[in-house]
Amino acid sequence: MPSPTQDYSPGYKHFVLAMLTVVYAFNFIDRQILVILQEPIKADMGLSDAQLGLLSGFSFAIIYVTAGIPIAYWADRGNRRNIVSLALTVWSGMTAVSGLVQNYAQLLLARIGVGLGEAGGSPPSHSMISDYYSPEQRATALSVYSTGIYIGIMFGFLFGGAIADAFGWRMAFFIVGVPGVIFAILLRLTVKEPQRGRWEQAAEAAHKPSLRETIALLKRLRAFWYIAIGGSMTAFVSYGNGNFLPSFLIRSHGMSLTEVGIALALVSGVAGSLGTFLGGYLGDKLAHRDRRWYLWLPILGALIAYPPYLWVLITDQTMPALFMLALVQLLSTFYLGPSLAMSHALVPPAMRALTSAVLFFVLNMIGLGMGPFFVGLVSDLLSAQFGDDSLRYSMLICAQFGVIGIIAFWLASRCLLEDLGAQEQEALARTRADS
Repeated sequence: MPSPTQDYSPGYKHFVLAMLTVVYAFNFIDRQILVILQEPIKADMGLSDAQLGLLSGFSFAIIYVTAGIPIAYWADRGNRRNIVSLALTVWSGMTAVSGLVQNYAQLLLARIGVGLGEAGGSPPSHSMISDYYSPEQRATALSVYSTGIYIGIMFGFLFGGAIADAFGWRMAFFIVGVPGVIFAILLRLTVKEPQRGRWEQAAEAAHKPSLRETIALLKRLRAFWYIAIGGSMTAFVSYGNGNFLPSFLIRSHGMSLTEVGIALALVSGVAGSLGTFLGGYLGDKLAHRDRRWYLWLPILGALIAYPPYLWVLITDQTMPALFMLALVQLLSTFYLGPSLAMSHALVPPAMRALTSAVLFFVLNMIGLGMGPFFVGLVSDLLSAQFGDDSLRYSMLICAQFGVIGIIAFWLASRCLLEDLGAQEQEALARTRADS
């Protein structure tokens, strides 16, 4: 591996990683604040569970994943730091606007605006991190970044519920939205745009593929598509059930909004962050023996988490269920950092932002777009028979889709080494052709 022509101190690299992780935390605070506020919004506007699922899932996901691909193509050529800063300003502003809406249609449009802004967050950040950190450190760094998901969920749940109980759900949107605009300015002033592809050969780093060339390469990579399917089915369960966890705890366990916020801040935030970090960290450690460990870890985590997760959804014992849910969250979040690291390893540097966008297109269209709507729709269909417990049985049905994710990650591990070898040969051929 060549030495980078431009390097940064370890302290500055960690600072940049921390800044981008905070941006990702804002991403999920603004995205998930709606989840903790679903019950008061439902009561205020007279909504069904299917409408809530559409609001927190499909309507957000469709614009998020569609806009993500052209923005990522721009990020593979433009200044990624500036794109992230602009995106943070847009989605934080639209979150604040969500507190001013007067009906369901206006709230739907505001959430679409949040999705448009957040489309410019992760792919450029992934690409920057892959240029700040060497391939041997990349899964760990991307996993640290991905802990922003659960840090955001933690603060969204913790403060969203308390603010809503004290001041109403509209004020909660406004209070969590405004700080993101301020942080976007700080990011723009303190973070440097790294040299693109600085860990690769000069010819490889300078390669500027077209959109058609990128898509053509991805089509040939079986491991990438199995990773995408594995991640999307894991996310289908995670988003589908996760977006209704507050409602489930309120309806089936009789908890208050503030109690739910505190409980899920600790369970989802702390355990999810730790699991996401461990997935990448352990992957980087074990990959020295065999790179397929990047995919075997998500499989092991999901298999161990499956039985206790079913018990969590069945039992009426609130505190034991919350403790067990923490273990489930830790194990089921192993997949994200390794999935991103392997997706980036399969493509040249100038394809990484777009590759992340395509991965997130599949993951979010199926997981975020369809998961919550599926759970909400099935809950509505079962409500006449099971009442408030209809959500419990809907979430049990959703949990079974995680088995498909396990199978997909196993299939990805079967062809990963072949696809990585083919990519390394193509990179070597391009280097020889340009030398």
